[in-house]
Amino acid sequence: MAIRILLADDHPVVRYGLTAMLDAVEDIDVVASVPDGPSALREAQLCTPDVAILDIRMPGVDGVEATRRLRATVPKTAVLLLTMYDDDATVFTAMQAGARGYLLKGVSQNEITTAIRAVAAGQVIFGAGMATRIMTYFSQTPATTSSAFPQLTKRELEILELLASGCGTVDISARTHLAQKTVSNQLTGIFAKLQVANRTEAVIRARDAGLGTLPEV
Repeated sequence: MAIRILLADDHPVVRYGLTAMLDAVEDIDVVASVPDGPSALREAQLCTPDVAILDIRMPGVDGVEATRRLRATVPKTAVLLLTMYDDDATVFTAMQAGARGYLLKGVSQNEITTAIRAVAAGQVIFGAGMATRIMTYFSQTPATTSSAFPQLTKRELEILELLASGCGTVDISARTHLAQKTVSNQLTGIFAKLQVANRTEAVIRARDAGLGTLPEV
């Protein structure tokens, strides 16, 4: 029986190219091809695909948030993210959301079809080099004198310090020179590492540890 695929990407050339490539594979059948997150969520509930292949940056609902919602509404659908973004925060956030696979655009047809078959079979798969980077990400310790949160990287501690000082996402973005989306992804990773549910709990933990002095811009 063919593996049923939902494909979501806001770039028509990429979407049509992938659809044509995958439809040529005997055991893979693209049952829906859509340009944005909301359409992906709707089509997934209508056709319950075996695998949803999502881009990260899409209109309406991005790939990470779509992954979270798909895991809640159609849990039998495995999510494979196919994107240009390979920063650690995005990869980590995607894992937390429930993605079973993460590939960078530009991989070969064989790598894509192998990943599709793997996630459809319940496995977790990442592109070349990503597994090592993920292990490194989890083993990093901050280059700081503070030992309150040894599981956080130097950048994560900086963001947590700003959060505890009362900064919102926009202010943190301005002070760290990171995109707002990257800050949001970093915060999600921080919450996971601290095992807290939201910003308020993270701020309480940080302030209890002595963080929260706002630095000069």
